[in-house]
Amino acid sequence: MTGTGDPPAAADTDARDAAFAETVRRTGASIGALYLLDPDGRRLSLDVMYGAPADFAAPWATVPVTAPAPVAEAVREDRMVWVGSQEELARSYPRTATVLPYPLAMAAAPVTGVRRWGVLLLMWPAARPPYMTTRERGHIASSCGRLARLLEEAVETGTLPAPGDRPRALPAGTGRRPAGAQMAAADLIERLPGGSCALDLEGRFSYLSSGACDLLGRHAGALLGTLPWQSLRWLDDPACEDSYRAAVISREPVAFTACRPPDLWLDFHMFPDASGISVRIVPHGAEDTPVPASRHTATPARAGRLHQLTHLAAALTEVVSVRDVIDLVADQIMPAFEAQSLVLSSAEGGRLRITGYRGYAPDAIERLDGLPVDTALTPAGRVLATGIPAFFRDPEEMRRVHPAAVPMSGKQAWAFLPLIVSGRPVGCCVLSYDQPHTFPAEDRAVLTSLAGLVAQALDRARLYDTKHGLAHDLQQALLPRALPGVTGLRVAARYLPATRGMDIGGDFYDLIPLDDQVAAAVIGDVQGHDAAAAALMGQVRTAVHAHATAGTTPDRVLSATNRLLIDLGTDLFTSCLYAHLDLPGRSATLASAGHPPPVMRVPGHGTGPLDVPPGPLLGIVPDAAFPLTEIPLTPGLLLAFYTDGLIETPGVDLDDAIAGLARRLAHADERDLEGLIDTLVGQAGSTGQRADDIALLVLHHAATR
Repeated sequence: MTGTGDPPAAADTDARDAAFAETVRRTGASIGALYLLDPDGRRLSLDVMYGAPADFAAPWATVPVTAPAPVAEAVREDRMVWVGSQEELARSYPRTATVLPYPLAMAAAPVTGVRRWGVLLLMWPAARPPYMTTRERGHIASSCGRLARLLEEAVETGTLPAPGDRPRALPAGTGRRPAGAQMAAADLIERLPGGSCALDLEGRFSYLSSGACDLLGRHAGALLGTLPWQSLRWLDDPACEDSYRAAVISREPVAFTACRPPDLWLDFHMFPDASGISVRIVPHGAEDTPVPASRHTATPARAGRLHQLTHLAAALTEVVSVRDVIDLVADQIMPAFEAQSLVLSSAEGGRLRITGYRGYAPDAIERLDGLPVDTALTPAGRVLATGIPAFFRDPEEMRRVHPAAVPMSGKQAWAFLPLIVSGRPVGCCVLSYDQPHTFPAEDRAVLTSLAGLVAQALDRARLYDTKHGLAHDLQQALLPRALPGVTGLRVAARYLPATRGMDIGGDFYDLIPLDDQVAAAVIGDVQGHDAAAAALMGQVRTAVHAHATAGTTPDRVLSATNRLLIDLGTDLFTSCLYAHLDLPGRSATLASAGHPPPVMRVPGHGTGPLDVPPGPLLGIVPDAAFPLTEIPLTPGLLLAFYTDGLIETPGVDLDDAIAGLARRLAHADERDLEGLIDTLVGQAGSTGQRADDIALLVLHHAATR
């Protein structure tokens, strides 16, 4: 009983903690966690843990109710969720598997009374049966009911903790007699022969024998209460901490090897239970080391897999297009799992369309492309139907498990990974090998987790590619398909989209014939590089074209277009440069609405920017005026109209950038205008990175013969 001096809040908390810890112990679970539902019902917050440090739960201390996780599904559907193995966890909940890549089984049960309170999560070592009996389910359900009643009593007394507070970790001996330093040493002697050391569940040294101190090279006073990978720098390796985590969560023996400088190799054998971990440290290769046959060995390679999975998961969040997904799988996932070949297909219209491949002959891909989603010719149909990956270590296993499969490629081993998003098949990823290949359980779990991440990345990328294709089509429809011919005038143009965003923009150009040897040249830049900018660009170009063909002067063309944008009420501003070219009269008249000046090359007179006094940007000032500039149109004259994406570079003065463009134009060969444009574009061409789109229109007044 609680003493009369104990606060009610402490008494209620102690009662809940005792009931929670007793539930974990009676079910035989090694770890338990109690999640409470936030008042708005949108998030689960971890309140208390038993059997593991609270820091272990950092990646899943809060879980949105909509998340694809066992605890979220349990509270959403108000039912117990059972996951019998690590492979089942990776298959059904790949996100959860990425933060719990250990052999285990788990159950998530809703804690429900007068309302939904939260979820009880229980985890067992992988050695337990992969099923749950009716009696076990009933016991867990009744325990959840008891926890719900205690939570309701806490509400009545005003002692219910606020969700979102830092989660607590109950001591392993809650409800039992405490185990001090002497008891830890006694437990160690009982578990392992010889002198060694003990870690508590937090991973800190709680006992060291003199033999352990000799091997570790430090006295006990310098190590007690510290974490091995912090107090011993040569243990600051992913394998060490990952081995400790694997032992705590799986409750199975774990071993790893480390080198104490300069050349002393030591074997660490870890034996966990509910009170802590006993560690036997011996020189590498010692023959008297007791190693149970059922031990789970954590090696540096295994730790590398965990960090590799984290790295690949982060990389998959950054891919944009389907091509990016294919390249990432080929360049990073294939080598990581020693695969020689890859086929990535998308489920489209009831068929599997090959979106990318490596290491296959084109004729084999041709036979595989377009197979029905439910095909029996390869295991892809089955894995998509069941959502369960299939691994075949050699052709014999393929024939035995999937006799309908038809040999097509000469490959000797395969991993068929279904790509599923929210229960919807989006495709299939096949890794294949030129020689028979064994798939360890750990690799299967990691590949299954990756398949879920690849599926989400592929689904996002397909949506992006669809939007990008529509936007690109819109862009192309709004730009001139070809520039018209004008006697005595040679023209060339180029449009380069920004390499960021949707790959479209508001830059435009046009050449409008007004007579046999009279034309209007226009270039403009609508603010932004997205679909809205492209759509407004189409309206501006149409307005300019309409006013130009009516015989209006350049200043009036810009004034009329400006009034249109004012009337539209758009938030996007537009710069524009308009030139009326009269070849018989040998004159050009220009007007600018805040646009960069054209660069002009006159034979015998040099090259430089043309001084065209600009008016304001279009769409800002209703009654804006646009000054006219007239220049002689002499034979051999070369004019370059461009948008600011060609000249704007961070840290470079704008005048210096225009001067640099003039120098490139001065040395360019006007006989090949397309090559001349390549020279002007320079580093911003097809291989460059562009923060803004670029439009470039080059006009050359051919010399009269």
